[in-house]
Amino acid sequence: MKKALLYSNAYRKRPSFFLVMAIIGLLAALIGFSKTFFIPVGQGTFSAPAGVHIHGFFAFSWIFLFVIQPFLIHFGKFRIHQILGVAGIIIAFGVAITMVPAGLFQVHKELAQGLGPTSYSTLLGVITSGLLFLGLVLAGIYNRDRPEHHKRYMLLATIVVLWPAWFRFRHFFPQIPYPEIWFALVLADSLIIIAWAYELYKYGKLHPVLKYAGLFVIVEQVLEILLFDSSPYRKLAIWIYGIVS
Repeated sequence: MKKALLYSNAYRKRPSFFLVMAIIGLLAALIGFSKTFFIPVGQGTFSAPAGVHIHGFFAFSWIFLFVIQPFLIHFGKFRIHQILGVAGIIIAFGVAITMVPAGLFQVHKELAQGLGPTSYSTLLGVITSGLLFLGLVLAGIYNRDRPEHHKRYMLLATIVVLWPAWFRFRHFFPQIPYPEIWFALVLADSLIIIAWAYELYKYGKLHPVLKYAGLFVIVEQVLEILLFDSSPYRKLAIWIYGIVS
């Protein structure tokens, strides 16, 4: 009864903003991966290990679930929302675990392209993103009886898992320099800035989850770009590669 009341209150107060953000995320994933995945798959030219396809399945399952869940709350389908939340736990772990074979595939691809030792550094970013995503999801699960916290943790987790899609927008705008900054950082994390602006406009203040966890996500990704392929960064990436490969 208590949990149903909490979800009911969330339903009455829930802004449509989270559903809009979910739809934006879905569109970003579909468009971002269109040139590197969907079109090549349709043409029969995409080749990758099974682990990469499994990762894609889990990642898109998570994004679709993030779209479905606000709809269920909107229509008062709280029980279905809770049941799918259990499935979401499995999907989240699937996303995080299969980031490893996806990261290894990227390393091997870059090595074949002649990028040398820099190729290994890519793997560390994939691992940290997986841990960050999973940490946010677990925080959301822990706060499942606090809807205002829960939905914000899940939003941030989805923003983290979307950065590869935003990064692939560089294929549509090859003339823009430093794509790792403008697409994987500025464009991807702009969703957090938009969320901050929305909350300041609607409530006059930032919710602690968006304020502190959102800032943590931005700082982590900025540091990752600043440290990328530095000597310690590369050594750690090569060490991790030796463990997981």
